[in-house]
Amino acid sequence: MNIVEPIRSISELHKVEKVLRKKNFRYYVLFVVGTNCGLRISDILNLNVGDVKDKTYITIKEKKTSKHKRFPINSKLKPLLEKLTRNRNANEPLFLSIFGNRMERTQCYRIINGACKEIGIEYKIGTHSLRKTFGYHHYQKFKDVAVLQKIFNHSSQDITLRYIGINQDIIDNSYNNFIL
Repeated sequence: MNIVEPIRSISELHKVEKVLRKKNFRYYVLFVVGTNCGLRISDILNLNVGDVKDKTYITIKEKKTSKHKRFPINSKLKPLLEKLTRNRNANEPLFLSIFGNRMERTQCYRIINGACKEIGIEYKIGTHSLRKTFGYHHYQKFKDVAVLQKIFNHSSQDITLRYIGINQDIIDNSYNNFIL
């Protein structure tokens, strides 16, 4: 099984954002939505313009779990989504491919992976890295695994910590600081 990692470094995160913004504003917004909302890529790609345009909250039915989810659009995302949705129809896919269709997961993978490689990230990155990055940094900021567990709909806190790579960080730190 190929397990992808979160982007743990804020500096690397900002470098990836910069690369994507230069390449294509839509790619940049996709990345920022992923790292600021904690959605699976399937749910991000399922968004339509009307789901975010002139809204303060995003309300979705998760594709994988069929559970309903509602969360506020934060101050970083608000202006980006306003710009992305300007003069667009509500029923259009939010993220369009260059051919005018709904963007696909494989295209997102290539975009995200390419930007990460471009800035020198060598660890395993994929579309799920966006969700894991959200979780990792949410945990680092608030240290509240219970809230994160609810956001991710995980059945236990241990699953959440393992999922975002915190358990591995703790183990690595333990080994690095245990010297006889």
